[in-house]
Amino acid sequence: MRALLVFSVVAVAAVARLAAAPLVLPGCTAYGVPDGSALRVDEAEGVLDWKDPGLAVVWYGEFAQGGELRARLRVALPEGSRSRLRLSAGGGSREVEIVGQAEPQLVDFGNFAVGGAGYESLRLENRNAAGQAAGRLIALELEGAAAAGAHFNVVERRNAASVHLAFPVPSGEPLTAFYNEVTAVEDPIHTYYMACGFSRGYLGMQVNSATERRLIFSVWDSGSGQRAADRSAVPEEQHTRLLAQGEGVEAGVFGNEGTGGHSHFIYPWKTGEAQKFVVTAQPQAGATEYAGYWFHPEAGQWKLLARFRAPEDGKYLRGLYSFSENFAGETGHLRRKARYGNQWVRRADGSWRELLQATFSHDATGKAARRDRFMGVENGQFFLSHGGFVEGFTAFGAAFSRPGGGAAPDLKLPEAP
Repeated sequence: MRALLVFSVVAVAAVARLAAAPLVLPGCTAYGVPDGSALRVDEAEGVLDWKDPGLAVVWYGEFAQGGELRARLRVALPEGSRSRLRLSAGGGSREVEIVGQAEPQLVDFGNFAVGGAGYESLRLENRNAAGQAAGRLIALELEGAAAAGAHFNVVERRNAASVHLAFPVPSGEPLTAFYNEVTAVEDPIHTYYMACGFSRGYLGMQVNSATERRLIFSVWDSGSGQRAADRSAVPEEQHTRLLAQGEGVEAGVFGNEGTGGHSHFIYPWKTGEAQKFVVTAQPQAGATEYAGYWFHPEAGQWKLLARFRAPEDGKYLRGLYSFSENFAGETGHLRRKARYGNQWVRRADGSWRELLQATFSHDATGKAARRDRFMGVENGQFFLSHGGFVEGFTAFGAAFSRPGGGAAPDLKLPEAP
């Protein structure tokens, strides 16, 4: 009877292992290294037109434990053609030659040893001659002890999670200005460090490309403009109006994330150098005039980006926050970090109050797909970081305090045009 019981337990365990589904990493969730923009991915098709031997295809994920990891690649290759690929994982690598078949095939790279819990990369290299297609990479499938409980992003969105810090202020406090300083520490392409956010808009700095950086100030429309993608669907009386713009500033409208008025100034702001921002509010009957300013370090004076009239408002600044955003997924594997310090608000009576507390939050991507999102205090300032597939995370809603004692801003803003 005991022998029968032992046999039954072994049989059940064996069936469970056979039934365990592999962890499937879609091709569209991989990154191109060193140039993410050079990798073409499609949500349904995977990695397409990979012909550059100098471009690696890399998946990143967090293992809950070490152990054996079996890796197989689902790939489509024209029948009879050949491709040679090398996969590196867990400190080892294996190379295989693939012969194309009529249908996609599952190519076995064998077993790898994952040393323990933590983030690892799975790197696929193209070993073909330059210009030769490596095949369409549909998915990487993982099995084995190390795959159990492993966490990878398995959805098409490859952006790092957006991270935010909110500044608590008493409800109804009449605030006419919000001042903040932002110092970029790590700022890869497709990063927006937003300094002064409020209920109707945002002001900050952006890395658009290897050669272009911007300062941005935008104010949302009211009513349906808070949700619409196309401004043509928003009634004209709900449109935010441009009242003035600074010299060299481009102004227009925006959509796809609500609609409203937009302005930007192209300027090569520097990594490691504090950028100073202030947004002001002048309530009127049924509307509020919002203006965004940035301190020009070379000119040594404040520069107006734009002044907008926001309809259906008539209130002071409220809902104050900052954030850091990765707005294009091809660089979502890179770490972003900035320090936010010396925050102040000015009341309607002209007095200033220093903001010393902030709470952390993140977008939906940070809830399930990406855990590499953080807030904390460093060098007396708040910091936000996200991306990089690094250990740990900050819990949603975590509260932080920074040391005070700074000097209130001495604003000498240009006269309103």
